[in-house]
Amino acid sequence: MTDYKESRWAKSIISLQHEDGSWGFFHSLCVPTKSDPITTEQALKRLEILGFTIDDEPIQKAVSYIHSCLAGENQIPDRREKLHDWGIFNSMMFSAWIRRFTKEDKLADQTARLWAEIIRNSFAGGTYEHDRYVKAYTQVFKKAPRGGRFVDFVQFYVVSLLSNYLEEAVEEAMFDYILGHDTGIYYIYEKCLLRTPEVFKSKQASRYIGAIELLSEYNNPKCKAKLGFVIEWLNSNREPDGSWDLGPAAKDGVYFPLSDSWRSAETRKKDCTYRISKLLRSLGGV
Repeated sequence: MTDYKESRWAKSIISLQHEDGSWGFFHSLCVPTKSDPITTEQALKRLEILGFTIDDEPIQKAVSYIHSCLAGENQIPDRREKLHDWGIFNSMMFSAWIRRFTKEDKLADQTARLWAEIIRNSFAGGTYEHDRYVKAYTQVFKKAPRGGRFVDFVQFYVVSLLSNYLEEAVEEAMFDYILGHDTGIYYIYEKCLLRTPEVFKSKQASRYIGAIELLSEYNNPKCKAKLGFVIEWLNSNREPDGSWDLGPAAKDGVYFPLSDSWRSAETRKKDCTYRISKLLRSLGGV
């Protein structure tokens, strides 16, 4: 297995980490500055893709910082957004990132429990009912959902937060709803996941794979089985030598590159093959 933790990309990100464990602004949509060219969220996503886990010191420092923010002991420097409830958004965002690296945080688990209660009620009849969602959300948070991140729960944080947290039947119903969602998973991919991208060698295909990678974290075998069409799509796009190549357009500074340079097409194919092979193993397709 290729080790990308020693890449120049990883070293560059780690060199920018602040003493408190952050990278300055937190939310990925914040505008970077010369002194802080990457947000904490962007840094964590990139390091996770490069293979870092809670066993690595930079992640331990970051998770400790995020926990302090979730506990109210620290505050992120981001500008307070007015389009939705900032406090609820922060707790959801912090908890999702903590739980991506460790399930041993009681505060993050408490957030997951609250969202699990909302989702259980939303799918109580076997399919999603928006009125039930609004009612459950209002009961849990003592206010009605406001802003796109909450009026529609299909976004990175909730999908990540509830991975392997729900009862099997509820999880399957939610999984079906996410797959058929017209606008994909907010923050990850903006189109229905049931339709694979028309062009494989593209940035769009890489982002689509990112959404499937997120869903592949759900270990329910029935959920995995629903992604069989993705396995077929990936296998149909193999190169003649059995590798995969998403093309130079897939280089976005987030998912790719993994290796130090893409000057060589062979290096690019190696990165693409590593990523897709890993996904196929998770889906049971290899």
